Amino acid sequence: MLSLAFYSCSNSDSDNNASPENEFTGADDEVKLMTVDPGHFHAALVQKYGYEQVDSVVHVYAPEGKDLELHLDRIEQYNNREENPTNWVEEVYTGPDFFEKMLEERPGNVVVLSGNNAKKTQYIKQSVDAGLNVLADKPMVIKPEKFPMLKEALAQAQENDVLLYDIMTERFEITTLLQRKLSQYSDVFGTLEKGTPENPAITKESVHYFFKYVSGNPLIRPGWFFDVDQQGEAIVDVSTHLVDMILWETFPGEGIDTTQVEVVEAERWATEMTPGEFEKVTEMEPYPDYLEEDLNDENNLEVYSNGSFVFKVNGVHGKVSVEWGYESSEGGDTHYSIMRGSKANLVIRQGEEEDYVPTLYVEPVNDNSGDQYEAALQDAIDEIAEEYPGLSLNETSNGWQVAIPDEHRVGHEAHFAQVTEQYLQYLVDGEIPEWERKNMLTKYYLTTQAYKKSR
Repeated sequence: MLSLAFYSCSNSDSDNNASPENEFTGADDEVKLMTVDPGHFHAALVQKYGYEQVDSVVHVYAPEGKDLELHLDRIEQYNNREENPTNWVEEVYTGPDFFEKMLEERPGNVVVLSGNNAKKTQYIKQSVDAGLNVLADKPMVIKPEKFPMLKEALAQAQENDVLLYDIMTERFEITTLLQRKLSQYSDVFGTLEKGTPENPAITKESVHYFFKYVSGNPLIRPGWFFDVDQQGEAIVDVSTHLVDMILWETFPGEGIDTTQVEVVEAERWATEMTPGEFEKVTEMEPYPDYLEEDLNDENNLEVYSNGSFVFKVNGVHGKVSVEWGYESSEGGDTHYSIMRGSKANLVIRQGEEEDYVPTLYVEPVNDNSGDQYEAALQDAIDEIAEEYPGLSLNETSNGWQVAIPDEHRVGHEAHFAQVTEQYLQYLVDGEIPEWERKNMLTKYYLTTQAYKKSR
């Protein structure tokens, strides 16, 4: 069973909950989480596994309601599962002043933010100003007018010696990792093309669905998820992952400044949802008032959950594209990516031919096939296999498929633990690398600039 302790806004005495010293010093038992308004299931996924250096008591500050109930239900599921159960204890404060109460009491030293994005940038800034570390789900900003606040927060975090970091799970997907690694072998990939707006050097496309299963259960989404003023449009939401991967893959270990990038073109379009579909995915009926302006003449909801844009980074053209459907007939969320090199294209496909499993292909260009090329590719795979054992090559009509053992395919939900472990290591180190901090700011500069250009 999940151990819970609730207290509400009527309890004004906080002396027993406050801690005079919340600063992280690197000791194994000093990370204490404070989860704020966990309206998105990603907040629970941070706790899907336990961590030796994280206190099992997590303080939750949130308004009462369905979002909080679903979050606590997920934590309880993790605690009660048969295999590798967790032992989280949730200390819950509910009340309209939940955020102010967190800042007042400060029973932890790391704020976890994953929920309604309307106030997220503000929460980030206030937490950092208060000297608290922050682990935030994407996106950290959804409107261009809030970008300066995020920029200030990143600068203030450095000044206050606290770590502000966002949850970039897709870097840990094995095909993305291998695509990045192979692009650094000049005998295999050559050099990255510059590309054009019509034919970018690197493309990332992501397809998602509103109704799906998480941790084995149907995902119930809050009504505000479909309000772009609270969740954010595709260009500033899921695109954050795709922009992050492009910067991370094309210029590994190199921080990209906002002066080195430019949005070339951008567009947005809506996904239509019927009243029945909305009720199924939210367990709400009818539409809440804040969605009324997004209803069409057929009383269907139009959600601007789709978008794409092309940008340049150091002269290299990249493209990101995000689409949302209602429900997949099979396969679930999918990802497509291509990096175009002078000797080969590195392509990730996840379609029917791949049984909807992300699969990496090496497809030579400019007559770079042949025994010598194959030997160079095999040498690269053998070297990478020292870190990821069991990798091999299967020949295809266009080149080779990289065969990846199942042990390296840990799944999207497990990536949250990998990001959290990376963040914990940064806490031990006492800093986030400069390239990470630069890229964090630049990717949100790009998404908010694309938002403006798509109008």
